[in-house]
Parts: sequence; structure tokens; C-alpha cells
Amino acid sequence: MSQNGKSWKFSFDKLVRPEQGRKLVDNIQKVYDADFSVIVYNFLDILSHARTETDIIRELTEDDAAFRSLTRSWFEHSDLYTILKLLSERGHTVVITSDHGTIRVDNPVKVTGDRETSANLRYKTGRNLAYNSRDVYEVLKPEDVQLPSSNLTSSYIFAYNTDFLVYNNDANRYIRYYRNTYQHGGISMEEMLVPYIVLKPKQ
Repeated sequence: MSQNGKSWKFSFDKLVRPEQGRKLVDNIQKVYDADFSVIVYNFLDILSHARTETDIIRELTEDDAAFRSLTRSWFEHSDLYTILKLLSERGHTVVITSDHGTIRVDNPVKVTGDRETSANLRYKTGRNLAYNSRDVYEVLKPEDVQLPSSNLTSSYIFAYNTDFLVYNNDANRYIRYYRNTYQHGGISMEEMLVPYIVLKPKQ
């Protein structure tokens, strides 16, 4: 990578499986040597999806406090923590951020759409959406709020508060499956405000 005639060394790692974190610890020199490094850790996304799909994880993370406790326990024993300590020892500055927030949903709102309608639980977009306009935030002209439109008749609806959108077909099964799970894609502050923190080693 070069800018203004100067070359910069850049590294990128996306860590999904545990062995990938261990491998990066073993090869930490490449991060030391880079001018700018990006490390993507997918643990929280994986944990959120596991909470939806696995009864044991759902029991371990019954509420927000339990979810945070499990996350902290993982972090304190993770390769990510090891990497942060190694970077601190070498005097590196680290910025931690996320690509989105998340919210715990508990109230189903039923909608109807065709097979082209998006699958997300916090918003839907499509041509043939049927819903109660009092239950959702509707955007009939996506271009007015800088949203993409797949065709001229597409609209968007967003769930309010801790609502989640389910189709009328087989609604009860989806309600049982997704109630009290963590979701994103909506317009709540919890989902849209992206936190970041800058960590600098102690002098």
C-alpha cells in the first residue's frame, strides 16, 4: 500500500476459528512489522448466533448480565487478550470497534411478504409487504433517506423498540425460536451507534 509516494506495510486477519487466533499469536511478528493492521474477531457474532441456535448457550446467557459475564470469561482466556498484551508490550496503539450494535428482541410483529422479501428480523424490504403501519416505522421512498432500492416499488419497514418481524406463515415456530435473541439491522440506538475505544500502552 502506498500514499503520497510513501509505502506502508498492511496486514489483515479475520479470526473465526480458535486455531486461527493461536496461529496469529505464533506469527505476531507480522503485526509488529506492519504500519497498519486489521484484526477481525467474530466471537461475539458467533456467540449471538449460538445463543439463538443452541439451548445450552441460551441457558448460559439467560439475560444481558449473563451474556456479558460469559463474554468477559471468554475474553480473559482468549488469544485476543494475549494479542492485546503483546501489542501493549511493544508500544502499539490499538483501536477497538465494531461494524454494528445489537439489541435483544422479545416482541413479535407479524408481517406478510413474497419470496423476494428480505429475511432480517429487524427490517424488511420488498415490493409486496403487508403490515399494520402503526406497528412499524415505514419508509415508502427509500431514496429520501439514502437507502438503496432494488426496484421502483420497493419499500422498507423497521421494527420499533425490542420488536422483531415474523411472517404470518408458521409464525409461532419463529416466535419461539427468535424471542429473547440478539439481533441487528434495525434503527435503534443500540444497533446504529458504533462504539470505539483507543488503547495506548502505559508510559
